[in-house]
Amino acid sequence: MRFLISLGFLILSAPVAEAAPTFFPALSGDGAAPVLTVYSSLDEPLARPMIDGFQKANPDVAVRYEDMLTGEIYDRIVKETDAGEKTADFAFSSAMDLQVKLSNDGYAQRSDLPMSGRWPAWANWRNTAYALTFEPAVFVYHKPSFRHEQPPATRAEFVDYLKRKGNAVFGRIGTYDIERSGVGFLFMSRDQEQFGDIWTVIRTMGSAGVKLYSTSQAILERISDGRFVLGYNILGSYAADWASRHPDVGIVLPKDYTVVMSRIGLVPQAAAAPELGRRYLEFFMSKEGQTIMARELQIPAVSPEVAGENTANTMREMLGGQLKPVPVSPGLMVYLDQVKRARLIARWNEMLRLQ
Repeated sequence: MRFLISLGFLILSAPVAEAAPTFFPALSGDGAAPVLTVYSSLDEPLARPMIDGFQKANPDVAVRYEDMLTGEIYDRIVKETDAGEKTADFAFSSAMDLQVKLSNDGYAQRSDLPMSGRWPAWANWRNTAYALTFEPAVFVYHKPSFRHEQPPATRAEFVDYLKRKGNAVFGRIGTYDIERSGVGFLFMSRDQEQFGDIWTVIRTMGSAGVKLYSTSQAILERISDGRFVLGYNILGSYAADWASRHPDVGIVLPKDYTVVMSRIGLVPQAAAAPELGRRYLEFFMSKEGQTIMARELQIPAVSPEVAGENTANTMREMLGGQLKPVPVSPGLMVYLDQVKRARLIARWNEMLRLQ
């Protein structure tokens, strides 16, 4: 299998041959309509509702959608730009670090849009890179295993539960392998910054025989059928989707603090049709676009104008200051430094072995 060192790179399956771009003709029927080219790490079937909404609002625009891995998005934009060629008009990726690196290194252009000034400060880097989703790291649990007690709601309670249950839960805890899961690495790096006693949590999980996986699905499958009782730091959007279809899966947003990651959108500097890229980004940031994302894509919306289920507003009402969004800033690039990344992984492995 092929892995990429990037905070936002979460492997959902074994790599396959690169998918052919999907073409969405203009609703106007104009065969010569301008074409918006999108590079995105969001699976094309999931992206369809957003594309449909955009084209209803822009019937004169066709869309060429290329679904690819996050590292491929970064590499392709850099390669095409450096070769003096045109590239995508819009890039949407869960690799927060690589998207910010594109912006920081001059591969993204400013997009001054109607919502720019009202977008949360943490979610907007110089009007070039915008966080467009609000996805928490959550605890997941097997509901039948907690009929007689509440599931852990803080990291201290998580540790206490593992110590109290001992052999009864040994080998029945799951989390991401931070060496292979970019989002797992991102969550761990934020844990280290937010929680002074995080290594006690990791050491306790090691003593409890924690199992490590590169995918959300592998953990959630085992939670749903009872092989696992708890999952730590699981991406909330995947957990919520799974829980909606598997009633034995429960979700807890940690009350001590909840790390929130985002997928980032930007218009590349070498976009072939930057005005179309900005038009798509503007739709993504609009109340209509964010509502589509929350309700149809089942990915939480970040917009301050969107309320209701699956939104940043609702989560803030529930947890307030306990939510810790990962800021869209050059600080994200810290762990692209191979030495710093290696040190964190080495300590992680050392703590897991201390049993």
